Amino acid sequence: MIGKIDHVGLAVRSIEEARRFWEALGLRVTEIEEVPAEGVRVAMIPCGESRIELLEPTGEDSPVARFLERRGEGIHHVCLGSDDVAADDGALRRAGYEVLRPEPTAGAGGSKVQFVHPRSAHGVLVELSEPGSWEAE
Repeated sequence: MIGKIDHVGLAVRSIEEARRFWEALGLRVTEIEEVPAEGVRVAMIPCGESRIELLEPTGEDSPVARFLERRGEGIHHVCLGSDDVAADDGALRRAGYEVLRPEPTAGAGGSKVQFVHPRSAHGVLVELSEPGSWEAE
């Protein structure tokens, strides 16, 4: 079940440059992590009960690098916090919505994630994320 907006993902060319804006507002990066399977470095910035996620590509062939090439820096996705990504994934599939992966995968911070294709969400890439220490089976 979806419980909150977990974070808003922003595609940036440089975490170091982008973080300065958020830090000027009094927010702070609490963690930076590389997610090799996605070809990105991510920086998390807590903001109230949600977070801002800065996404910096680690290679030219990553999805975020392609996004930056096509659209430039900006909002990449909206992430909804879930207490059961597998159940939410199944419910969307049964309802005829298109998800991007055959099954949920490991995401940043040990989370379990699935992405909903923008065609199914009125032009918005939606990530579903279940927190915790989860490893791909």
